[in-house]
Amino acid sequence: MKNIHRIIALILLIIPISAHSLEKGKWTFVKDDDWCYIGSLPLKTDLPENKKRGDNYIIVYKLIGNDENIIQVEAGYNYNLESDIVVKIDKGEYNFYSTEDSPDTAWTDDDKKVIYAMKKGLDLILTGKSSRGTLTNDTYTLKGFTSAINQLNKDC
Repeated sequence: MKNIHRIIALILLIIPISAHSLEKGKWTFVKDDDWCYIGSLPLKTDLPENKKRGDNYIIVYKLIGNDENIIQVEAGYNYNLESDIVVKIDKGEYNFYSTEDSPDTAWTDDDKKVIYAMKKGLDLILTGKSSRGTLTNDTYTLKGFTSAINQLNKDC
């Protein structure tokens, strides 16, 4: 499964995802000629004020004509590849990973399980550690996620 994510990640690196089209607390649907995604910005983060990072968001995407939904998280910094990247949805925890090829991005091998939990959940907390050792917790709302994933599956 990791190989599929790497191939799709390389494709998506060519296709820019604009964090400016995403909003805090809202799941936005975007459709292109070859692929679609839903995404959101975090409601809050506990990044210390003296630290900087780039765009950070979570998306669920798929290529048009493909039934597989893939979750991708952009950190806005390079992850520490030796540290856990954890997504907490209500009481459940799901492990994500990053790669040397794309160290600011994280995926999971349990997309279906995580998406199911996202449909049922209220909040998602993403915990990661940067390559410089800064620990971050980003909180996303899951309000509106089910409607957005249904639109992704219907219109893409």
